Amino acid sequence: MTARRHRTQAERREQTRTALLDATIECLVELGYARTSVQEICARAGVSKGAAQHHFADKADLMASAVAHLTTRRMAALSASFADLPRGEAAIPAAIDLLWAGYSGTLATAATELWIAARTDPALRAAIRPVDRALGRETLTQIRTIAPELPRERLETLFWLTVNFTRGLALDAELGGAPARRKQLLEEWKRLALAAYRGA
Repeated sequence: MTARRHRTQAERREQTRTALLDATIECLVELGYARTSVQEICARAGVSKGAAQHHFADKADLMASAVAHLTTRRMAALSASFADLPRGEAAIPAAIDLLWAGYSGTLATAATELWIAARTDPALRAAIRPVDRALGRETLTQIRTIAPELPRERLETLFWLTVNFTRGLALDAELGGAPARRKQLLEEWKRLALAAYRGA
């Protein structure tokens, strides 16, 4: 029988930290930022409040770290998906679908909660901006690999239009907007984006 390896202190600390951050994202999605408390996060993570304070000083510190954790998870999900996309013209509607999925999924819901809270929380806003920009840069780099023939400026314009458009659609979905209308708008944007691509 193989002896069971004991986890190192560093591994235990990392496991506890990850559990707290995952529980934070879960709470943001299910409860929203305002109703998310450190006590609830600890209960879901199976960690005492005292132990949690060894990793995060307070809710603000925990939320700031959750931003980076959330962005890392979103980057990993997007990178894995981009690997399966076609190249050239067919990549445009496929990439739009991918970005829509990325900005309307569970992780995006947690990010939206943090962005709304950051409007009146300068510390949280300062924590969000650099990691959100990093996500944008990384995603744009992936986009360039699937449509290298598109002029850089046009590609970046299409990308940021798509990001902001899909964020708006995601908010519409959160507020109970009509799914049929969102689908129609998404298809129309694909048509316009393809026209812009063909006019390159």
